[in-house]
Amino acid sequence: MSQSSIDPRLLEVLVCPLSKVPLRYDREKQELISDQAKLAYPIRDGVPIMLVEEARNLDK
Repeated sequence: MSQSSIDPRLLEVLVCPLSKVPLRYDREKQELISDQAKLAYPIRDGVPIMLVEEARNLDK
C-alpha cells in the first residue's frame, strides 16, 4: 500500500470511534474525516490512527 492510498476494503469497515458513522478519505491531507463528529483522523505510514485524542478538530 503506498502512502498516497488506503485499501478501499478498509474504508468499508472503519467508522468514527466517537459517532460510529462511516468515514471519508481525504487523499491530499492523508486523513479520514468524520463529518458528523467534525474530526479528522490522521493516516501515518499507511495506518489510520483511530484515536479521538489524536484527531484534528475540524471546527477550528
